[in-house]
Amino acid sequence: MPSKGNIYPEVRVRSPREQTWLVFKRNMLAMIGLWGLVLLALLTLLTPWLAPYAANEQFTQLLLMPPSWADEGNVDFFLGTDDLGRDMLSRLMFGARLTFGNGVLAVLVALLVGGSIGIVGGMFKGFKASILNHLLDTLLSIPSLLLAIIFVAILGPGLFNTLIAITLALTPQFTRAIYNAVSDEMQKEYLTALRLDGGTRWDMLRYGVLPNLSDTIISQTTRGLSSAILDITAVGFLDLGAQPPRPEWGTMLADAIELVFLAPWTVALPGLAILLTVLVINMVGEGLRQAINEVMD
Repeated sequence: MPSKGNIYPEVRVRSPREQTWLVFKRNMLAMIGLWGLVLLALLTLLTPWLAPYAANEQFTQLLLMPPSWADEGNVDFFLGTDDLGRDMLSRLMFGARLTFGNGVLAVLVALLVGGSIGIVGGMFKGFKASILNHLLDTLLSIPSLLLAIIFVAILGPGLFNTLIAITLALTPQFTRAIYNAVSDEMQKEYLTALRLDGGTRWDMLRYGVLPNLSDTIISQTTRGLSSAILDITAVGFLDLGAQPPRPEWGTMLADAIELVFLAPWTVALPGLAILLTVLVINMVGEGLRQAINEVMD
């Protein structure tokens, strides 16, 4: 403990992680997106206990009931029912598992595989790195949705095959982004000095490259997650992904498209869920990227 006469009190210096969090908290839109993302995560994990009804439970006497705020609505079915009498709120909550949860899973696998390939390729130069570079250019010239559709057409329709296809389609994007980031870092003078001081490639990777990849990983992960969710719903809408009666949001849209004039809530609600999910992901990702850049500057 410092004495009373000490005129040089110890000043606590915040870590980069704490500084990033303080900057992130000042961004109101980013915090709104973070709370929305937390809500989505909770829905994904706790839906079986939170949903008022089972996803496929039918109330045949209550077909196409409008949401509760309409004159014909019922508070027991807050967002109404579909053409088979199934509760829309429950189906949307279970759909968060199939759309958002599976999108997170696909992105994590793509990040692990693609990031590993990108780090290895960026750390080394020569013929192998050149082959990887040209291969990535070829794969990235094809949109991820088209790649996913091609893979699903080969593997067959179904949610599991869709996840495999989307993971394979996203992996080159992570590989390219991390490959470029690692290659740029390897040209920095401090890494040259570390190599001249006898540092191994592992030392360069651990102390020089990995700490400076956070911006690239965060930005690519948020873009990849948004792309994965849109691809899952698009493939489901094309009847190549999750098959009815599974309440995946894209499949729900495809099933209800003929009811757009008769029961517009059956189309608007899944579409709104997709829109809000992509929006909060991008808000959080942009807020984190800005916070990291401000701290690093």
